Amino acid sequence: MTSTDASTDPRPDASARTGSVASPETGTETGTVHHDTGSGPRSSPFRHAETDRDAAPQFVLPLVVRIEKTAPPARTDALETAARAVLVLLSDERATAEDGEWAQAVRDWQDARIRKVVRRARGAEWRRAAGLPGITVTSRPAPSGNGLAVEDGPTSGDGPTSGDGPAAEDRPASGGGPSVAAEVRVFPPVPLDAWPKELAKLQVSGTDLDDPEPPPAPDLTGPVLWLSPHVEMSAGKAMAQAGHGAQLAWWELDDAARAAWRGAGFPLAVRTASAERWEELIAAGLPVVRDAGFTEIAPGSCTVVADHPALRRP
Repeated sequence: MTSTDASTDPRPDASARTGSVASPETGTETGTVHHDTGSGPRSSPFRHAETDRDAAPQFVLPLVVRIEKTAPPARTDALETAARAVLVLLSDERATAEDGEWAQAVRDWQDARIRKVVRRARGAEWRRAAGLPGITVTSRPAPSGNGLAVEDGPTSGDGPTSGDGPAAEDRPASGGGPSVAAEVRVFPPVPLDAWPKELAKLQVSGTDLDDPEPPPAPDLTGPVLWLSPHVEMSAGKAMAQAGHGAQLAWWELDDAARAAWRGAGFPLAVRTASAERWEELIAAGLPVVRDAGFTEIAPGSCTVVADHPALRRP
């Protein structure tokens, strides 16, 4: 919703699930919608018709994923970590407090089109990006598969380095296969045409990642961001889409559900649904990400369903 009252909690009302959004990993526009539940529409960043959003200064939420040449993260791990990174920033007091350091940038970002850009970095590029204000979210193995570590503020001292930056053995292992735990750094929103030079130089393309082995079945009692089985996406595109889905779920939750999710470390899974399950999810009244078709996939493609227990119909 438009932050007309300067609220730092500008989520759509849970009963008004309609609209569309612009928000890609490549800087072009994608779309996000909720299926209509019969309630009247209200102002939302997920509505194409709101031309005032296009007239407003445009901001973008930058995310940088660390991809070392010899030790890339697993694809699913990177997707889940990107989604958690978005949630960590949205819930950070610097973004939510009325006088928070990042609050105005977040409000400006949410008052315009909701854009996310995922770029990749390694070695010295990663160290320079880590020196900017932001939050690094690192996945770590846990019995539940939902471990999360957060490193706040500018960082330095990445340990012994090789030609491509920190040696692979100095990074947290993800367990199984050659991949390491994913690291994603999220930054406060910046003007679309005024990226920090340390981030503007980073490449958008090339974020192709694989899973060394199929990810385990998700815990269906917890939040799951379901990817469409009908849409192929690069890892960077899918990371941005997972971030959209996580953001939609966050906006739809009440304060108690938000506090519980945050207190647990934002556990979530990202998985590709079967064709049969996808049809059920689309019809379930849950938040749905729909792409506008400016990059990679056809316009109107539904890419993610945000399945959070607190949003499921009885």
